[in-house]
Amino acid sequence: MTIEKKRRKPLEIPLIGDVDDWEEDVIKAMLEAKPRRECTLYFDSLGGSVYGALAVTTLMRQRQLQCTGIVLGECSSAALLVFAACQKRLVTRFSTLLFHRMRWQSEKRVGAAEAGLWASHFSGMEKDIDDLQAKLFGTAEQQVREWTTQGRYVNGKEIADAGLAELFEV
Repeated sequence: MTIEKKRRKPLEIPLIGDVDDWEEDVIKAMLEAKPRRECTLYFDSLGGSVYGALAVTTLMRQRQLQCTGIVLGECSSAALLVFAACQKRLVTRFSTLLFHRMRWQSEKRVGAAEAGLWASHFSGMEKDIDDLQAKLFGTAEQQVREWTTQGRYVNGKEIADAGLAELFEV
């Protein structure tokens, strides 16, 4: 006699709005989930903090969460890093994704020496994040790099045609 293991419904996590708006809630939800748990991430995010997106991506990978990313509307900028880390990616033909190089913004008052050090750090980090994103997508690396360099808006069909996600009809 075999005992069937009850299949647990995937944890559902919304990533809606700016990364700064959802980072804390997403990290808390992921920390409450058991390692290797199935999760569905729902995206409608214009991006935001690269550091916040990197924190979520790092936690996903460290806890070996099995994530499906679904773009409900937009998944752009820093949010793309989290989407790229998902093992399964779904988009509609209406989905919009903006690929671009990292942008630096500071609302702090800094001296010239500190700004110079940050600019040097930022230059290396920009390349490293671009490399990580291309690696996480796993396929069409040259296409991802080209879109990123161009600062290009891409629709769901183009993402699916590049093999980066599956297309589903609304």
